[in-house]
Amino acid sequence: MPIDDEAGSGAAFSQSLERGLMILSSFSETRPVLGIADISRAVTLNKSTTYRYVATLARLGYLQQDPETKKYSLGPKVVDLGFAALNSLEINRVAAPCLQSLADETGYTVSMAVLDGPDVVYVERRRSGRATSAFAISLNLHVGSRLPAYCTSMGKVLLAHQEPAVLRALLDRTDFARRGPKTLTNREQLTAALAKIRQTGVAANDEELAAGLRSVAAPVRDRTGRVIAAINIAVHLTVWATTADTVVARLERPLRHTAAEISTRLGYR
Repeated sequence: MPIDDEAGSGAAFSQSLERGLMILSSFSETRPVLGIADISRAVTLNKSTTYRYVATLARLGYLQQDPETKKYSLGPKVVDLGFAALNSLEINRVAAPCLQSLADETGYTVSMAVLDGPDVVYVERRRSGRATSAFAISLNLHVGSRLPAYCTSMGKVLLAHQEPAVLRALLDRTDFARRGPKTLTNREQLTAALAKIRQTGVAANDEELAAGLRSVAAPVRDRTGRVIAAINIAVHLTVWATTADTVVARLERPLRHTAAEISTRLGYR
C-alpha cells in the first residue's frame, strides 16, 4: 500500500515536504544548476512528479529557472533562509565582537566555522582594519562558504573532537583530493594529525588548502564542554613570509584566549 503523501510513516510526517527539501538539497556548490532529469535522478522520483515539486518551489521563489537553458538553480528565498539561520545562531551574536577584537589585535582575517558532515561552513568572518587586511586571500571566502574539513585548520579541529565512530563515518565520506601543495591525502596521516590536535588543542594548516595560505585554529565549546565550532586566524605568504611553526608560535596565544572567551560566554566553565 502506498504511503499517504501527507501522513508518511507517522502522523507528524509530511512526505511532500520531505520531497521538496530533498530537491533543494540536491543543489550544491559543485552542482549549482540542474535540469529536471538531473533532479529526478538525485531524488529518485519520476520526471512528472519531480516537475510538479520543482514548479511549486519555483513559484514560491525557492528555485529559479534560466529561460534559455530551462535549468534550475536555488532562488533568493533559499539565500534569505540561509542567512537568517546563520544570523540567528547564538554563537554568532556572542562571538562576533570577540572575533573582531582578535582581527584588530593581530591584523589578520579571523573566521569561525561549524561542521556539516565532512565539510565546514563559515558562520562568521572578520577582517582587521589594519594594513594587512588589504591582502585578500584568493579563495573568495564569506559567511556561508563551504570547504572540505580535512584540509582546513578549523575542519581538523572539529574532526579531532568527534566521537570515534562519527569520525570514521565522516572520513568514509571524504574525498582526499589534493587541494594545496601540502594537503594530507592519506587517511592514516590525517588520523595521526587529528590525534595530535586533540592533545595540543590547536590545529595548524600549512598550505593544505591553497598555496601560500597558512592558518591556526582552536575549538569553541558550549556549556556542556562539547566542541561546537572552531575559530582560526589565516595568514598569506604575501603578507607574512614565515614558517607555519612561527605563525602558530606568534598567534596561538591570542587565538586560544579568544576561543576561551567565546566558550566562557556560551556558559563553558
